[in-house]
Amino acid sequence: MTPTPRPDPATPGPTAPEADFDTAPGLLEGAMDLTLTADRCDLAYWFTHVAQGTLRDRAVSGHRDTTPTPDHMRRPGPLREAIVLELGQRALAEEYATRLLAHYVALAPGVPEMEFYATQLVDEARHSRIFRHHLTEVGLPAATLLADLEERNADYRRRVLDPVVDFTLDIVRDRADFAGGVAVFTIVIEGVLAPAAELSERKWSRLDPAASELSRTAAIDEIRHLTVGSSLLREHLARHPGYRSRVVEILHAGRDLWDKVPDREFVLAREELFQQGLSEHADVVGAQELWPGRRLTDTTPQERYAAAERWTDEMAEVRMRYMGLEDAIGILGGAR
Repeated sequence: MTPTPRPDPATPGPTAPEADFDTAPGLLEGAMDLTLTADRCDLAYWFTHVAQGTLRDRAVSGHRDTTPTPDHMRRPGPLREAIVLELGQRALAEEYATRLLAHYVALAPGVPEMEFYATQLVDEARHSRIFRHHLTEVGLPAATLLADLEERNADYRRRVLDPVVDFTLDIVRDRADFAGGVAVFTIVIEGVLAPAAELSERKWSRLDPAASELSRTAAIDEIRHLTVGSSLLREHLARHPGYRSRVVEILHAGRDLWDKVPDREFVLAREELFQQGLSEHADVVGAQELWPGRRLTDTTPQERYAAAERWTDEMAEVRMRYMGLEDAIGILGGAR
């Protein structure tokens, strides 16, 4: 009998379009248009399409070795301080997300859900690592980086992250409510914060190409997290329609949470520094548009923040309709 030929494991197959760095949609487009499930996005998918696809040539830093970190990003000043605050706070948030997701893995009702959340846990840990790594690329000392970030962001952790963590742990750890935990991550946390990641990828594209590229790899992961989470909640509501009232309860609580958490204060502080650096380096940015018809150099911190809020609402409306939660559209409107 002639043995069945096997593919050469050293030759990876084609990467799924939604995971390919060059063909994946932007975060907003992908989160609104794609449908992905836990059955599809299992461990085999992650190893094949993410580890060997999205991260090909970008596994260590989130960007290719040839993508530059310009000298102006290493010089002390508002632009460097803006990236240090932004990526430092995002790194800390992703670290907290990683720790929270351990509870999702433990509580997962089936193998598909367990495998998916295991991959999301790794994704979030990777995001935290590449954000920290880039801070060493702009000149922060690696030996003291963790301690420096904790000291710089102690107020952010206490006033923003700790309340979000407590809110999530109450549902997924203390109440062991897996579906509620899915709603929290998919709608209340990532659904609210993801558009800010889209903004980051766009605004740094010329000022700091490496930061923009690593944000792009993170955004491709976030598309998967949002779409799979949405499909899990949609399937749960189809099987348990009575759970709808519980989801609505969680969304109202999530709105109360974001009304109390001063996330806007920290984001605008970063954007004010970015604005100063943008003015100093307008020649680097040139006529780059942040969105069609609006040049980055003409935008203001408040305008960029408002755009992220608008994108959040637009994305939420599409995802909520997909999940069958049309009557809950608007509960989280403007929640940042």
